[in-house]
Amino acid sequence: MTTETGHLARPTLSGSLAEAVIRMIGEEGLVAGERIGPQRDLAARFGVAVPTMREALRRLEGLGILSFRHGSGIYVGENYNRSVLPNAVLPPADRERLVELVQARVLIEPAIAHQAATVREPAAVARLADLLQDAHRCLTTGEDRLWRVNVDLHRAIADAAGNRIVAEVLDVILLLHAEDQRRILTLHGDPRADYEEHAELVRLITAGEADEVARRMHEHLTDVVGAIGPAND
Repeated sequence: MTTETGHLARPTLSGSLAEAVIRMIGEEGLVAGERIGPQRDLAARFGVAVPTMREALRRLEGLGILSFRHGSGIYVGENYNRSVLPNAVLPPADRERLVELVQARVLIEPAIAHQAATVREPAAVARLADLLQDAHRCLTTGEDRLWRVNVDLHRAIADAAGNRIVAEVLDVILLLHAEDQRRILTLHGDPRADYEEHAELVRLITAGEADEVARRMHEHLTDVVGAIGPAND
């Protein structure tokens, strides 16, 4: 929605900005990996303040539609123009919604982990090892992007299962309320224990232990539900 001057109307500003950036990418024919304009130029283009523009861009980053590269700029992300993608303009989730989100994962991710340990798609298995190292670096240095590395690790498990549609469906669940995934990490309360559980999942998948990794994945996600559930309010 726009005002008479062509600037985006404030009541729906964040959502409108996200949609406008997606339209801009399409109109300019950009593809994944190509650079878009800097935040300041985009803010001027859409008639908003730089912090407001940054907030909308970060929302798209959380969905994988954009990728921020330190010292380089903002790029079209791998999830742009995908078949299955979550709503980019949902409001923040309350705790009940977060619990439901993880409960949905409990229903499907153990089976995906089982399939991943059976198929073990080579590139995805290699990426799992890289992501685990990245998570360890985040723990060591205290980087706040650990939440995103953890999300990407679960996505890579789906990739290792070798079914593109399954991977995209899980992406929708994992990236739904993507910014709220930060809260899950905080509410869980023990990033190092979470890392150890992820390390064990990667080990079991790499070793092809399908039944055991399915069981461990169920335990891992059920523990998260317990940590963030209503009983802890």
